Amino acid sequence: MQTLKQLNNDELQGIKKLTLSENITTFPEKIFDLADTLEILDLSHNQLFFIPDLSRLTKLKIAFFSYNLFTKLPNSFKQCKNLYMLGLKGNQIDTFDENILPLSISWLILTDNKLKTIPDSIGDLVKLQKFALSGNKLNKLPLSMQKCKNLELLRLSANNLTHIPDWLLELPKLSWLAFSGNDCSIKPQVDLEKATLKKLDIQEQLGEGASGIIYKAFCPTLDKDVAVKLFKGAITSDGYAADEMDTYMSIGKHSNLINVIAKIDEDEKLGLILDLIPKSYENLGFPPNFETCTRDTFPSEYSLTSQTIYEIAKHILSASIHLHKKDLMHGDLYAHNILINEHNHCYLGDFGASSFYENKNFEKIEVRAFGCLIDDLLCICSTKDDDYFKMLTTISQICMQKTVKSRPLFQEIKL
Repeated sequence: MQTLKQLNNDELQGIKKLTLSENITTFPEKIFDLADTLEILDLSHNQLFFIPDLSRLTKLKIAFFSYNLFTKLPNSFKQCKNLYMLGLKGNQIDTFDENILPLSISWLILTDNKLKTIPDSIGDLVKLQKFALSGNKLNKLPLSMQKCKNLELLRLSANNLTHIPDWLLELPKLSWLAFSGNDCSIKPQVDLEKATLKKLDIQEQLGEGASGIIYKAFCPTLDKDVAVKLFKGAITSDGYAADEMDTYMSIGKHSNLINVIAKIDEDEKLGLILDLIPKSYENLGFPPNFETCTRDTFPSEYSLTSQTIYEIAKHILSASIHLHKKDLMHGDLYAHNILINEHNHCYLGDFGASSFYENKNFEKIEVRAFGCLIDDLLCICSTKDDDYFKMLTTISQICMQKTVKSRPLFQEIKL
């Protein structure tokens, strides 16, 4: 992170990324002096409510203005021809005018605002791959969105949608969809033993995700160590914490799903008690980055044999069959949400983007995500000339077919 003092003293000439968070109330004009090199601008966590025309920032690719005071999506980016990622999460935006975004946009984050409508011109953003809209007040989606043929990830949870349109289920690349917490959402009947934090001995933090923090704890009642997931708030970047809790309490037992023991539902805290996974398990991959947008990343020099990928695919296929028999889609079927040990046993976790559905075409959307997962793993495969590799390549291609109805259901995939 840089400082306003550095900017005003011309100490930042030549930088590609600028991050300023000092309760700024007006856009610093000195930023335009960086136009020759600036590619990433992050002015999140400030007090901004207006942005001037940014067309002079000709090299700008990524811009974040999250957690400011905007009530209207700024009309400042139209001429930023290289801008492909824009984030305005956590403002008070209730107005999104027509034709104010550059056609180069592929990643748009408007989570946690007050939008009731999306403009018809959204359909002109044909490069759009990732669109985050959870936590708004939308009651419908514009028909023009069916032109967004490259859309792969869509977050619609915690809105006021009365239905999910049929055309959405026919988008050729849609793979990761979340829509719980809407008027049209199905809420399961669940019941799970209730626990209290006071009776747990909370120990070290094990991990942190978008929706919550996971701790190791000792449970005297069970006389064993457990994992405790405490949600950061009632609403997360993927939707309502209560919906995620309902999912965990509904999934039942499966060898590739982490067992849920009890729920925590107190005045100040929502959480879950789960089986503690041994330290021998680690994340299979890393989340997408700025360059990959929707596809997972892996450590450099990391590789897997085709047989290992086959074993991983079998585990995740089994878990997916189990979930979709309950008409439940994971919504975030990725390598970075899979834990794996030295014996290639896997757990599929993080149900923050999960949704219950009634139409089996939702399952075929997630089948494409499964195909993408295999495709990502094959990219780091060290053995590409055997039967495993050929079979997995074929399955991946079948799962990623552009025509949604032509894809198999999970139980029809043979591994």
